[in-house]
Amino acid sequence: MRLSGVVRDPAGRFSWLKLGVLAFALSHAAVLLLRWYLHDLGPRPITEAIHVSGLWAIRFLLLSLAVTPARAVLDWGRVVMLRRMLGVTAACYAVLHLTLFALDQKWRLLHVASEIALRFYLTIGFIALLGLLALAVTSTDGWQRRLGARWKKLHRLAYGIAVLALFHYAVQSKADITDAVLLAGLFAWAMYWRRLRRRWQQRLWPILPLALAAAASASVFEAAWYAVRNHVDPWLVWDANFDLSYGPRPAVWVLILGVLLFALAGLRRWRRRRGALPRGAVRRA
Repeated sequence: MRLSGVVRDPAGRFSWLKLGVLAFALSHAAVLLLRWYLHDLGPRPITEAIHVSGLWAIRFLLLSLAVTPARAVLDWGRVVMLRRMLGVTAACYAVLHLTLFALDQKWRLLHVASEIALRFYLTIGFIALLGLLALAVTSTDGWQRRLGARWKKLHRLAYGIAVLALFHYAVQSKADITDAVLLAGLFAWAMYWRRLRRRWQQRLWPILPLALAAAASASVFEAAWYAVRNHVDPWLVWDANFDLSYGPRPAVWVLILGVLLFALAGLRRWRRRRGALPRGAVRRA
């Protein structure tokens, strides 16, 4: 596919938005390469690169899943054209993640295969990778025409893939699952939003209750995880979310991001009423 086609909108016009997202997608690989060149990846550079690439694979996957809520809540129709790019980017970072793992194992591919087969968290991570590749390959207009109604059913697997990827990331994070809890909380918000009645999905008022529910879910997930994995009293972990001495916990960040989304959606509605946005840019609150 030509680069000029990647940065054009569905009408064939050049899109600064798509160019910006493409630059954002490539920048993290470039930064990782630069850090490698500058020996800035710590005492175990390959391990750090594996961690970073896997984290960005999940982030881009969740960004692709956030497109539909963003279109409805912000009434931002143009964001839909970013879904394919974000999903393919997630698949590319996942492939890089596996490639770096193979490099860490000195390209002993039989050993890599045995590790994937014998370690449960590697098995589910590999399944998530295969799922991402399947969705990336079938994301084209041609495959959408070939599969017809089955295309949407296939691409709904992205939600299950996200669950596997988050679990894989949490297990490999070992002692510190801060990023995993934050991402799980944001994923929970998106899932709760999908369960809303269709007429409520474009309203302003559900954003904050959903943020509270997602933050609570992140807290419960974190407490349960440390209780099972490290035998830590779950109430101590739960109470830590209310102690801001060392900065906000992941669940608090989920709530903060929910409040920011509420403010942004409210601002767009206010600008619509003032006539600063085109007609149809914001629907009812």
